[in-house]
Amino acid sequence: MRKTIMETLVAAVLATGIAHAAPLPLQDAVITATYNGSPDTIVGLDHLFQPEPGSNITALDPTGTGVEFLSADAMFGFDFDASGLLTVIANNAITPGTYQFHFDFGSTLAAPLTAFNLLDASGIGGSPILSLGANGTSIDIDLSGTTWTEFASITTQLDAAAVPEPGSAALMLGGLAALTAGRRRTRRN
Repeated sequence: MRKTIMETLVAAVLATGIAHAAPLPLQDAVITATYNGSPDTIVGLDHLFQPEPGSNITALDPTGTGVEFLSADAMFGFDFDASGLLTVIANNAITPGTYQFHFDFGSTLAAPLTAFNLLDASGIGGSPILSLGANGTSIDIDLSGTTWTEFASITTQLDAAAVPEPGSAALMLGGLAALTAGRRRTRRN
């Protein structure tokens, strides 16, 4: 009975450590963007969407109330959320053209991005092309083959690798030590 209680407690501690291991994928991110390969054709929130040197770099909006980037032609808005949710919004009706966007998070992510899943594209015609950079710190969005009605949007989810928090790791190690001590005690009896 005592062994069962000890193993149950250890399992609970280990489960708690695993459940709290994943950071928010984009929390505290600083993003550098380009539109059709140019830093001058996209503007960020930190610069109040004004074209000026460095306006293609912005921090994630901590309030989550608006977009972080606008294309300089005001056709597209990009709204990133700390949880990894990305919404792309068309400000006008848009016909096919060259619309390629690159977003680089550099070393500001807690963990590399591992997945980029399109959740909803019902407001557009055609298929956007979404891809992750090789090192997991950047994404590419190619909207060239798409058509949009005014205010249509797509929603995607960026996910990151789970990285244990320091407190969770300590809990997990403590649980393993308790399990080992319990097993040694059982063998001696």
